[in-house]
Amino acid sequence: MRKNSIDNPFLLAGYESPEYFCDRERELGEMLEAVGNGRNVTLLSPRRMGKTGLIHHLFHTLRREGKWMPIYVDIFTARNLSDFARRLAVAVIGSMDSRLDKALSAATGFFRSSRPTVSIDPLTGAPSYSFTLEPSRAEATLKECFDYLGARGRRSVVAIDEFQQVAEFPEKGTEALLRSYVQFLPQTRFIFAGSKRHMMAEMFSAPNRPFFDSTQTMPLGPIDSGKYFAFARHHFKKAGVNLEADVFGRVFDAFDGRTWNVQAVLNRFYARRSARMEDFEDALDWLVENGSYYYGTLVESLPDGAVRLLRAIAAEGRVGEPTAGGFMARHHLRASASVRLSLKKLVGLGLVSRDGGDYAIEDRLFSIWLARQG
Repeated sequence: MRKNSIDNPFLLAGYESPEYFCDRERELGEMLEAVGNGRNVTLLSPRRMGKTGLIHHLFHTLRREGKWMPIYVDIFTARNLSDFARRLAVAVIGSMDSRLDKALSAATGFFRSSRPTVSIDPLTGAPSYSFTLEPSRAEATLKECFDYLGARGRRSVVAIDEFQQVAEFPEKGTEALLRSYVQFLPQTRFIFAGSKRHMMAEMFSAPNRPFFDSTQTMPLGPIDSGKYFAFARHHFKKAGVNLEADVFGRVFDAFDGRTWNVQAVLNRFYARRSARMEDFEDALDWLVENGSYYYGTLVESLPDGAVRLLRAIAAEGRVGEPTAGGFMARHHLRASASVRLSLKKLVGLGLVSRDGGDYAIEDRLFSIWLARQG
């Protein structure tokens, strides 16, 4: 019955079922092995590569097996410890207790530092939770979350998405505080997922950081293009549409296999029931146009030197050394010191990343938009 509710198999948000999830069998196996053998995981991935989808695919498998309780919390927009504690509390209570009476009991019995509110969704009848807490009580609420996980005695897997945000919280010592709780929960496994790879790598590999050498590191790259093509062709064939290998290859290569971008093009192909090369150009124009306002606003917020460097990197696609004389001369860049300063800023903002030794713009669609601006 659920299958009939899917109008387009190339999903751009959320998770439905394995039927609409492509491959990642090796990665899923590695994560299941880590969970089953007492290892926490650091999942490193560029944005739009599919790390969140992989987490939910893992959770689907865990729910089916019935041995672990999955708990997911996204902290991408969390700006301080109070935001983090609130989101974690909502996720923990919402996952552990589906019954309203148990939720109320847990909320009042464990969360004494905050004011929990439980309400009923009028459409689904499911309980929803919110917490009001004073910033000064954030540490207490955080401790209550971990105490609750330990006291329930259930084996659980907590996935914290965009975990690098904690390094930017104004409260000092947040990483050490979290590490002190995580290490004393033998029944709970943690997945620390992040898209700012340089920040995540430092958090988990620098000897002076609390999480140093405490997890299994798992980089997430593109889905194998052959498997992705087979997946896509299968769904197009069911709709009576022929997807040629060269067309799919053009889509895949244009975005270096970034899952969300590839899905966005395939989604448009499927909506129009046509997958020709000219359809790709049309879909690309449409995606660039849709992102133009956001990209234009982003560029306006950056210093001139950073914008010039972005445009130069976009023009070449990948750059081995941005301070090389030839590169700087071709794009009329200023002194190498200015380029290094701009590069540091762009990497810190997550707009430029280093992959395989070369620098590239993290958002491939943004790179295409920049290149088209001239």
